[in-house]
Amino acid sequence: MHPAFSVIFLTTLLGVGQGLFMALITAQTYTLVELVHVEESSSFYALGTLLVLVFVALALFASFFHLGRPERAWRTPSQWRTSWLSREVIALPVFGAIAFIYGAIQWFGWDFEVTKIGDFSLPFSLLVGVVGVAASFTLFLCTGMIYACIRFLQEWATPLTVVNFILLGLASGFTVATVYATFTAPGLIAMFGGWAIVFTVVAAITRISALIRNSRIKPKSTPTTAIGVRHSKIRQTAQGAMGGSFNTREYFHGKSAGFLVFMKWGFLAMVFVIPLFLLVIGLSQKLSVLILAAAVIQYLGLIMERWFFFAQANHPQNIYYQVA
Repeated sequence: MHPAFSVIFLTTLLGVGQGLFMALITAQTYTLVELVHVEESSSFYALGTLLVLVFVALALFASFFHLGRPERAWRTPSQWRTSWLSREVIALPVFGAIAFIYGAIQWFGWDFEVTKIGDFSLPFSLLVGVVGVAASFTLFLCTGMIYACIRFLQEWATPLTVVNFILLGLASGFTVATVYATFTAPGLIAMFGGWAIVFTVVAAITRISALIRNSRIKPKSTPTTAIGVRHSKIRQTAQGAMGGSFNTREYFHGKSAGFLVFMKWGFLAMVFVIPLFLLVIGLSQKLSVLILAAAVIQYLGLIMERWFFFAQANHPQNIYYQVA
């Protein structure tokens, strides 16, 4: 498929924002049950949520460049019964609204005790945050299923597609949370960084599993099945048109096999290997610059990963249209 950078930025920026929000709720939960002992304030969660909303806003801005008819965007949610894209369009503002409410509660000091669980009091803000986490997972599911539900694109039609969207979002979100903590709450750096390492390692395992799976796919469509001629040797010498068309532009990336190999190994290094190395050294030596570098390099790697994700999907129509 042809990777659209608007969708690449949409999905990666959303993933960071969702992962960052989950990191904030994790920090509040850890603090509540006294797994970490830090002096964080409501402004820490409020400003962190503001950062989440910045990522969401940038993702929405990028999405408008993918609309052929932006004036008809309001119709998108109407097919929510059958379309995962429509469900994503609904889930995204719901998540953004809940995150906004959570940030407002923290900023304006509207928090209060809902109930007690043992020796711990449950604040209203954490209850809202848990609902936001559920909305975030729903959004991850909708985004991943947009691609996983397309059965004829065999590279996408796997549960690993949804799993990788979630884990890559969590890995990048917790890495950004680690950077945020270095400036605002040093006591949370180890917790955020530890989870960032865990999610990055697990994401590496599932993403490599998807690569291995996709390398073993046998296409269901062939020139024989396409034209219905039962012959052992069918060779196509032309695509039937002298110029390009929508089919040749939108369903093929136009790059060489060597470039795909470069992008694959590039994103494996920049999403997983290099950030892990920088996080481990940065956390152990307390070097903020290395943690910042890990977040920047990991996000650049995510752009490469998402480009490769789209480019690797081989549309059946390419059996015909990509023959020179």
